[in-house]
Amino acid sequence: GVCKVDGVSERERPNVKQTLIASYNTLLAPKVRAACMEITPVSAKDSYFISTPCSEQGRNSNRVNLSTWFYQFSILLRRSLKERKQESFNTLRVFQVISAAILAGLMWWHSDYRDIQDRLGLLFFISIFWGVLPSFNAVFAFPQERAIFMKERASGMYTLSSYFMARIIGDLPMELILPTVFLLVTYWMAGLKPDLVAFLLTLLVLLGYVLVSQGLGLALGALIMDAKQASTIVTVTMLAFVLTGGYYVHKVPSCMAWIKYASTTYYSYKLFVNVQYGDGKKVSPLLGCSHRGSSTVSCKFIDQDIAGQIRPELSVGILILMFIGYRLMAYLALRRIKG
Repeated sequence: GVCKVDGVSERERPNVKQTLIASYNTLLAPKVRAACMEITPVSAKDSYFISTPCSEQGRNSNRVNLSTWFYQFSILLRRSLKERKQESFNTLRVFQVISAAILAGLMWWHSDYRDIQDRLGLLFFISIFWGVLPSFNAVFAFPQERAIFMKERASGMYTLSSYFMARIIGDLPMELILPTVFLLVTYWMAGLKPDLVAFLLTLLVLLGYVLVSQGLGLALGALIMDAKQASTIVTVTMLAFVLTGGYYVHKVPSCMAWIKYASTTYYSYKLFVNVQYGDGKKVSPLLGCSHRGSSTVSCKFIDQDIAGQIRPELSVGILILMFIGYRLMAYLALRRIKG
């Protein structure tokens, strides 16, 4: 049952891989080491993607020519755009976003400005939808590319910074187009504040929130580097953020209060409310809430959801810190991976 070739059984044949390694160490390795000791001028253009044993020492010394870095970045960016275009705009994802936008627009069709509870529900739905979707999609980015990333990094094809920046910048047009389409449909169908400035501010908050949620997914994916485990962790994390986001529960228990201040949903929801209602002074007379502490349901919503919120400047500042912090965390996590 053993194959024989030229009278020699398969078990008796030498291991081809070990034979090649031994031959390399005996014949070529001394010459390569001698070549590495010599200083041979090589043009930057010719050395962009040449991988040699000497390039390992150059990569470890972190001395990368600026033009080389931008050349690597441009090639990786083009590759990322080609790969991500099909993934981000596939038929199922576009159908998912458009369907959610139309359903939300029909559910809140031309809602009245004084229906505060209904409108706050719409704003919180937008926060949930565009918090979960980008983070869940981004969590698979680095785990799925781990094998090829390790192989290319081991061969010295590019620096980690050029790969990471190409990935981050390449995702921007892919991640921001669908939220814009979603808001264009939902905002005017639901009859939210009919003002161009209010719409643009809402769009700006939404796009920033999408980028922060995407950064959370990238960070968790880079830290865990296992698609199933990372998806489970990001699901639990977003569930905690949603529950403490300020809509379901106003008086969060003290042991859980810290989650609220780490929640991306909390800050985005407060910014959405602020764009629509400001500090609540204009809508209070319409509902007969001339003083704080009224017992009516509408007045309680004004006190707790509209007037009782953190300053918009603080929310914007914290979201900017999260945007930078999550991506920095992902970059540092990728640095731990050795090719």
